[in-house]
Amino acid sequence: MRSPRQVARVARAGILGTALGLVALAATVTASPFVVPETAAAASSPISMVAAENQYGNVAAQIGGRYVHVSSIESNPNTDPHSYEVSPSVAGEISGASVVIQNGVGYDTFMNRIESASPNSKRKVVNVQALLHLPNSTPNPHLWYDPKTMPAVADAVGKDLGALDPRHRAYYRANVAKFDASLGPWLSAIAAFRSSYPNITAATTEPVADYLLTAMGIHNLTPFSFQADIMNGTDPTAQDIALENGFFSEHRVKLFAYNQQVVDSLTESIRSNAERSGVPVVGVYETMPTPGYDYQTWMLAETNAIRQAVAKGTSTQQL
Repeated sequence: MRSPRQVARVARAGILGTALGLVALAATVTASPFVVPETAAAASSPISMVAAENQYGNVAAQIGGRYVHVSSIESNPNTDPHSYEVSPSVAGEISGASVVIQNGVGYDTFMNRIESASPNSKRKVVNVQALLHLPNSTPNPHLWYDPKTMPAVADAVGKDLGALDPRHRAYYRANVAKFDASLGPWLSAIAAFRSSYPNITAATTEPVADYLLTAMGIHNLTPFSFQADIMNGTDPTAQDIALENGFFSEHRVKLFAYNQQVVDSLTESIRSNAERSGVPVVGVYETMPTPGYDYQTWMLAETNAIRQAVAKGTSTQQL
């Protein structure tokens, strides 16, 4: 029997097929010999950028500033990004973008399919997986929680924008430097936590914030097999579920990182067990909560919520 996520992915495949057909049709139409040459006004219009996830779109907008128009496809913190359904309008937007940013590692494969259906030799593609030289077998796709990721993304975006718009190359470089500097409070909070709270253990539903937990020196006791099952919409084994609940009843963990975007009866039951055992719950997100956050303040808020859980036993289930 298919899980809800598997059903959603089947639906997504059908919609994607329709979208790709429309992209192919659009490519045929724009191949007409009667295309009007680009005018000076058009040449000075903002560079069109599309990001698969809004955290990447937010960073791209910070780098491009007034010279870019950025659209983010996945931006709803109340939905499961793994079951995203591509619409024809979104497919058309991706096909027409000058710069595309995607996570890779199997997280947003719809981007590759749309790009292949509308080839453009001038399109710049920032694939974060390739940027970080990660193999396809990388088990955890939530790359943006790793403090090393976004500086690399910002640098790549700045270089691509500079290549497309050489007149403003210095502006993009300055914005990259400004972005890197703005990560200082987050990186300092991570370092301070590692120094103040060694040997901390945690449990999770999914590997959403695992890279951040590792950076903070926190050991996640939840087996990756359990995390992967929840992430992929399959049922964990009874043994893994019992082990997970035992972390709370036996007070073996200082916090429980709970994916707020993937909620079902099993994860709700596990969260309730954590709460009954007095284990603070920290809500983590796969897409950046909006409004009120940019990437830097979002990551700092998550880090501070983890610190509050460990230092004061405080739950922050929603940002």
